[in-house]
Amino acid sequence: MGLREFYPPIEPYDSGLLDAGDGNRIHWETCGNPDGKPAVFLHGGPGGGVVPPFRRFFDPAAYRIVLFDQRNCGRSLPHAGDPSVSLERNTTPHLVADIERLREHLALDRWLVFGGSWGSTLALAYAQAHPERVTEMVLRGVYLVRPSDEAWGFTPGGAAHLFPAEWAAFRDAIPPDERDDLVAAYGRRIEDPDPAVHLPAARAWMEWELCANTLLPLPPPDLDDATVLAFARITHHYIAAGGFLPEGGLLAGIDRIRHVPAVIVNGRYDMKTPPDQAWDLHLAWPEAEFHIVEDAGHGGSEPGTLNRLIEATDRFAVR
Repeated sequence: MGLREFYPPIEPYDSGLLDAGDGNRIHWETCGNPDGKPAVFLHGGPGGGVVPPFRRFFDPAAYRIVLFDQRNCGRSLPHAGDPSVSLERNTTPHLVADIERLREHLALDRWLVFGGSWGSTLALAYAQAHPERVTEMVLRGVYLVRPSDEAWGFTPGGAAHLFPAEWAAFRDAIPPDERDDLVAAYGRRIEDPDPAVHLPAARAWMEWELCANTLLPLPPPDLDDATVLAFARITHHYIAAGGFLPEGGLLAGIDRIRHVPAVIVNGRYDMKTPPDQAWDLHLAWPEAEFHIVEDAGHGGSEPGTLNRLIEATDRFAVR
């Protein structure tokens, strides 16, 4: 059997805005078979939003596929591309509560949980909070949001060694006297109300975030100012707060989900979430199936990674 590929493009058969309280409305959509096995897709970022290819990791004849834009991004409201929108009520516990509220709204008893990058973080947090609602898990590009994981991305000793020109552009957008804490320096600029300040900072932040997404470089996406600002604001908000995770992080809660069938997939050359994070999750959770893809980086659509992910959703479709 050859490598599995994305399922064909598909459009939602239902969608809406879910009132999540605090003035937040969460955009959701459902695709595939209305009577199929429920699965929820958790996008990365945080702040990345849902795009059409995310629907295609699942057999549309077998799955009822649920996707949603996390708070303040994508089509959810209010949108963080407006610098006046507060992110105070955008934390991991809020997102976990949104997922559970959406499950109840759709009258689903249990569902498969699929997440990549930040989506893997949120998937683990949700499953540990509501293990009785999770049938299986598929995790890609594991992101544990530990201090060492953040140091890899935002200090000179990590990914900067592999992307020196891109790191120099990211670093040099900040004056030398503020470079001892680039995350804080960018935060001051991204949250500045003046577009002449926050837009260049947001674009520099996003360019650094995206430069290492795949093993082979891809052209950068053409994104409008509001999308870029929302991504930068939300991503920075979570990184500065250590992901709003409980004391001990996600590995401390593995016993709550140890019984859940799971597949963990990570690219060997993932420069965003290097495979040591997936390996540490595997060591804590040896019951989960573990795969390193030898010819892949961070992207979920890279052929070897995509093959493993769709192999997992195909297999779980008949459980």
